[in-house]
Amino acid sequence: MTKAGAKLTLDHKQIAINLNQQAWTLLDKEDRSPEENDEMLHVAHASLWHWLQVGTQVNRQRGLWLVGRVHVLLGNAEAAMRYARQTMDLTETHQEDMADFDHAYASELLARATLLAGEEGDAAALFRKAARLGQLIHGEQNRKIFFSDLGAIPYPKAQPVE
Repeated sequence: MTKAGAKLTLDHKQIAINLNQQAWTLLDKEDRSPEENDEMLHVAHASLWHWLQVGTQVNRQRGLWLVGRVHVLLGNAEAAMRYARQTMDLTETHQEDMADFDHAYASELLARATLLAGEEGDAAALFRKAARLGQLIHGEQNRKIFFSDLGAIPYPKAQPVE
């Protein structure tokens, strides 16, 4: 225990990384239990919180994206849209700091949140934009990862071709 008023020293960066990895382990898991869905949501939010303490704008953007992705998977439309908009706003505000795939992922998340909100026409346009941005990702491996993630949640209209 710490004395009252004593500062707790944390390695926010390492904690954020560990929590992010745990969230991805759960994201990738088939047939998650309701308890694992709760854990996935909590570790994604906790990872974001730690990035907000010490991270760059890029870390913050990716943390917001992860929380939004979890909300999409869980069907939480309002929260998914909130985090998707925050991700997109941060991506646009700090576009020079973002990698090419950050732009594609921001559009992908906004497309999914928009679809979850029932706005199919807008979602389809955002999905096409994400696919176009995905084609611009430098590095074959990064591009493959993006299109794998893009295809991980089925989209009801047409799937993009890599």
